[in-house]
Amino acid sequence: MTLAPLLEHCLAIAEEAGRAILKVYGTDFAVTQKEDHSPLTQADLAAHHCIVGRLGALDPVYPCLSEEAADIPYETRRQWSRYWLIDPLDGTKEFVRRNGEFTVNIALIDGGEPILGVVHAPVLGVSYLAARGVGAFRISDGQRQAIHTRRTAARPTLVVSKSHHDAALDAFLAHAPEHEALSRGSSLKFCLVAEGSADLYPRTGPTSEWDTAAGQCVAEQAGASVWTLPDWVPLRYNQKEGLLNPGFIVIGEPAYGWRDKLKAA
Repeated sequence: MTLAPLLEHCLAIAEEAGRAILKVYGTDFAVTQKEDHSPLTQADLAAHHCIVGRLGALDPVYPCLSEEAADIPYETRRQWSRYWLIDPLDGTKEFVRRNGEFTVNIALIDGGEPILGVVHAPVLGVSYLAARGVGAFRISDGQRQAIHTRRTAARPTLVVSKSHHDAALDAFLAHAPEHEALSRGSSLKFCLVAEGSADLYPRTGPTSEWDTAAGQCVAEQAGASVWTLPDWVPLRYNQKEGLLNPGFIVIGEPAYGWRDKLKAA
């Protein structure tokens, strides 16, 4: 199956998972904690089972790495040239707070790079999807629109995490050129850069690979570049035993020269 029809299948799967999440969202759901103290709800698990089951029915079948089933040894994972990387409910803190800024993330990784990504926000009624050679799109109110990053504004807009603000981010923002700042939950931050609503997304706090892959694909296919911090190398996947990302930065207009401007700030 080529990437274009596969992308449509993944959108349908993400939407189905979103409906499973909303069934829990409207109830008095319980919240437990994982070993890393991150929250877990029945919605995370319902979406996980929905996505993994549906992806397993596609042909060809690729391995799945999901946040809710991540205990796969690197000796096994390193054999994978192509696999699904899934966050069934990205932004569980936003889910618990009931602010709607959470997403379903499905990405296809090939050779360490995200080549297909779907980000679906069920409460907001918006989806972002992209694939290499296909383009990047936003769907809202049943309307599909191709999206692209914008030229950097005279006063750039930086989008930051709503629930993970740390001292390193404060220092970054203090040394960045004069800017507007706005906060969003989940992988929607990647999507704001992709659609041209923001110019830069810096992330200094911890993320896992399933948090970022789908959003990175959407951003890159819309014209953005994604670099690790402080090393400024492309953000890649399944390259090591651990699944935590380094800090990173999403740049909407790569030619703008953000690296030099941040050094000079």
